[in-house]
Amino acid sequence: MEIEGLPDLKLEQAFELTDATAERSCAGSTILLSKDTVEEYLKSNICLLEKMIESNYEDSKSILRRINDMKNWLKNPKLIQPDANATYEETIEIDLSKVREPIVACPNDPDNVKEISEVANTKIDEVFIGSCMTNIGHYRAAAKILEGAGKIKSKLWICPPTKMDEETLKEEGYYKIFEDCGANLELPGCSLCMGNQARVNDEAIVFSTSTRNFDNRLGKNAQVFLGSAELAAVCALFGKIPTVDKYKDITKNKIDPYSKELYRYLQFDEIKNFSLSK
Repeated sequence: MEIEGLPDLKLEQAFELTDATAERSCAGSTILLSKDTVEEYLKSNICLLEKMIESNYEDSKSILRRINDMKNWLKNPKLIQPDANATYEETIEIDLSKVREPIVACPNDPDNVKEISEVANTKIDEVFIGSCMTNIGHYRAAAKILEGAGKIKSKLWICPPTKMDEETLKEEGYYKIFEDCGANLELPGCSLCMGNQARVNDEAIVFSTSTRNFDNRLGKNAQVFLGSAELAAVCALFGKIPTVDKYKDITKNKIDPYSKELYRYLQFDEIKNFSLSK
């Protein structure tokens, strides 16, 4: 699958789209981004890889080759472009300006897609915020929604994809918010998404940020909705899928004023005194 039309996405945001194409049975997926976006990401990665070598990570020769390849590309950045005469099995155009409310995949099929106005007030027993579909900004936003809420209505599972995300969220105080609302804090990784490390209760109605809601994947006879981390946090707060007005009210007051701070990504080359050594 080839995706175009969103050149200024951050790499972390682009990964959400390419990861999700696995549900279209894609063997591979590309997304056309701007040179600036790719350069920013590679500079960050070079810094991270150099720090890995400093911290005595194994196979430093392979890491160094990767660093050199990235630096060589940055000297003369060129992006792969589709051929001008390329033909496609199918072309799908989506006008994002027409998306007026959150969209969810409903039980139990990623293709069973509806706007939340069609499923508002559906009871939610458990909420999972995790998987490769999330990045650090999603956890900050979810925590901001839950800040000061006290005990929430749904059982909440929190599982950042990496240890680095977990450590940063702890340092920034967001994990304390999750602790205060009684969330289950999982080891970074896959957790419920794999379905073999943790399981929801039998027949639970679940809201998940993962890519898949096939029968019995997250739990026996579980009914699973898929959607964003922000919507997942609101579901956990109220124990049900919110109305459109309720969702927009919360994001307007809890997310929008702080979006610049919340949706920051780990740009390692811009972090003062960044180190992997403790």
